[in-house]
Amino acid sequence: MTSPTPAIEAVGITKAYGDQPVLRSLDLTVPSGTVHALLGPNGAGKTTLVRILSTLISADGGEARVAGHDVATDPTGVRRSIGVTGQFSAVDDLLTGRENLRLMADLAHLGRREAAARTDELLATFGLTDAADKRAAAYSGGMRRRLDLAMTLVARPRVIFLDEPTTGLDPRSRRDLWQVVRDLVTDGVTVLLTTQYLEEADQLAHTVGVLDRGRIVAEGTPAQLKEQAGGETLDDVFLALTGHAAEPTATEVTA
Repeated sequence: MTSPTPAIEAVGITKAYGDQPVLRSLDLTVPSGTVHALLGPNGAGKTTLVRILSTLISADGGEARVAGHDVATDPTGVRRSIGVTGQFSAVDDLLTGRENLRLMADLAHLGRREAAARTDELLATFGLTDAADKRAAAYSGGMRRRLDLAMTLVARPRVIFLDEPTTGLDPRSRRDLWQVVRDLVTDGVTVLLTTQYLEEADQLAHTVGVLDRGRIVAEGTPAQLKEQAGGETLDDVFLALTGHAAEPTATEVTA
């Protein structure tokens, strides 16, 4: 019996800016329908990897496939299959929540009826129906982040890149987004998550990769990494493997 094709597969990815290497022959495999979390200190290369896999920048070396499409030779196929939520919101403050979603539906070439139905569905899913016709500038931080993620999902991507999606959110908003991610994976979506919040990885990830100085220095389930590092939490793992303490996470919560 053959194994399913991974949703994300990268082999020997390298990237440097000038004489500063950022990714050093990095390998990554993410099975379909799972959450893979990338942890690492600032500057470890997490965002650079996401930008390469989402075709925003090119690697200097190596190969990568996302949703079965080669990142270098078929970037259009990759873009049609993915959604990306970056560290900074893509929400247009001058538009209402509904208008932001309809704009994304237009960009995805959805028909008028499908666009209207998908917009209503996402507004309901993310608890934004009552605020649908208010300008996004009036939204709270948590509401803006939910709208940002909803915009990512308009075209029903099978692979989603979440680059530190809950940074700056209050505990309730973070917990709400965690549930959205769980629901997506239940529906078969694959999620590559970068985060500074180690409990977030512990709560959501099927597998975790620890990235340090451009290399994956450890990979496995949260339980496997804790056992490997002889620690009780991913904070212990992070410190043991990278020599760095995790970023302060005073607002973290348990699900």
